[in-house]
Amino acid sequence: TRDALEKSVSSLEGASYGRAFSSGMAAEDTILRLLNPGDHIVMGNDAYGGTFRLISKVLTRFNIEWTAVDLSNSAQIRAAINEKTRMLWTETPSNPLLSIVDIEMLASIAHEQNALCVVDNTFATPYLQQPLSLGADFVVHSATKYLGGHSDVVGGFVAMNNCELDEQIAFLQNAIGAVPAPWDCYLLMRGIKTLPIRMDRHCENAEKIVDFLVTHKKVNKVLYPGLETHSTHQIAMKQMKKYGGMVSFTVEGGEKAAHEIVSRTKIFTLAESLGAVESLIEVPAAMTHLSAEGSPLEVDPSLIRLSVGIETADDLLSDLEAALT
Repeated sequence: TRDALEKSVSSLEGASYGRAFSSGMAAEDTILRLLNPGDHIVMGNDAYGGTFRLISKVLTRFNIEWTAVDLSNSAQIRAAINEKTRMLWTETPSNPLLSIVDIEMLASIAHEQNALCVVDNTFATPYLQQPLSLGADFVVHSATKYLGGHSDVVGGFVAMNNCELDEQIAFLQNAIGAVPAPWDCYLLMRGIKTLPIRMDRHCENAEKIVDFLVTHKKVNKVLYPGLETHSTHQIAMKQMKKYGGMVSFTVEGGEKAAHEIVSRTKIFTLAESLGAVESLIEVPAAMTHLSAEGSPLEVDPSLIRLSVGIETADDLLSDLEAALT
């Protein structure tokens, strides 16, 4: 069952090799175990809180150093790299600021340094973006999210085209025991069957919600790569088929207002996960990114993140309108 899942996701990513994991963090941890004491990793300054926690709190105990920079800025990337840099790690779109990183550019800089380029493709999925075709060495997924799509399974995935890297990942995975159960693999394969249909609806609903939010008087800023005003919209156009189902925005009234809004929604459920058929809402600074407080990755407390589901768009819009009133 696991072999069938690995062949399926590898095919979607255009990968020669793929390994299914028990969780997204297990997949990330396994890739990071390719590093040795004294190595250095460059990551985005808006990385997922769990990734940041793993790198900054766990890997540093093994003398692995890190630097967080704006990965959309090539000058900042080059300035952060040193002779010990062995890995450049990005999410694009990122969580929760939905920044877009030029994968082709990042991979090129990584390879100049003889470093590995890792792309977390969880938000985009292989339906919207294929990082390996743009030069990435690894693609990693929290399969719990869009690949599964139904909030009923936890899983992770690593895809790559290099045989030697695959052998190293396979060895580490087996040594650690970070393998998924057969039933979890079955549930992921079931979810993947509807991935294109779901992603089309996620994107469609997200665009309607963005159109509503950009004109709302209580919304300060909307973060969505599909907006022409988004700072990296042109890169998103180049490397993505559509712009995804995740939307973030900041609100008037700061942290207090953000918490009040997320407590008032009826269809959007207050929860940390994302990528399922149901719509979810959260305040990252107090939830998914709490571990980044006081760090370069600290999130604006007035920021609200939406995982836009596949419900009727009018119902979602009415729910948000009532919550923002």
